[in-house]
Amino acid sequence: MWTVDFKGWWRSWGKRCEPLTVRDEYSRYVLELRTMEDARTDSVRRSFERLFERHGLPQAIRSDNGSPFASVHGLLGLSRLSVWWVALGIDLERGRPGHPQDNGAHERLHLDISRELEAIGESDQEALDVWRQSFNYERPHDSLGMKCPAELYRASERKYEGTPEDLDYPQMCTRRVSACGAIKFERQSLFLSSALAGWSVGLKPLTADRLEVWFGRLLLGQINLAASNFIRADIRPNKTAYDQQNV
Repeated sequence: MWTVDFKGWWRSWGKRCEPLTVRDEYSRYVLELRTMEDARTDSVRRSFERLFERHGLPQAIRSDNGSPFASVHGLLGLSRLSVWWVALGIDLERGRPGHPQDNGAHERLHLDISRELEAIGESDQEALDVWRQSFNYERPHDSLGMKCPAELYRASERKYEGTPEDLDYPQMCTRRVSACGAIKFERQSLFLSSALAGWSVGLKPLTADRLEVWFGRLLLGQINLAASNFIRADIRPNKTAYDQQNV
């Protein structure tokens, strides 16, 4: 399990610093502490590509519900970045909106950064790298039996081999999601999510007029052919989109 967030920004010498932070949950090893030019999907994806090449693929990534990690109103909270993670075989876990304690250990990391980097106005990437090195290799943690994170950290055995061109569904029929986020099935156009644009989804028949819609290992919802609509997996009667914490 990796956890990810943006540390709240601070300004140093007229320069805004809002680092991207990524850590291994088990060992507390800080994988990334990088000042970013912006928080756009493409910028964050490039950072994760470097991390995946260096450390392999995690089983899951936990984030909050903010952009670019998630989309507040999107299907299952999917964003273009988290769709890419799913395509790589990474499971998604999210905290509840407005509950930073759900990722409490990561918030504690941010507190240390606030006290030791933000407090002195440090924003240079070289200084951030030195701090990360010290945190990982020189600081024993009570929760780790007074070991340093680097003593427990192990890179993933799941190697990153680049982004697949598409996903396969051997026992399902498939449909490619259009640029506007819709698929066509039996002359019907059904909107799923623009975050899925360019990817294929798998359709699994349940009854004569109902099909499940899958993206990788993620159940997106069901198609009701009789009613010509798509029923999202995260919205059911008497249930809001936020009632599912983990997807």
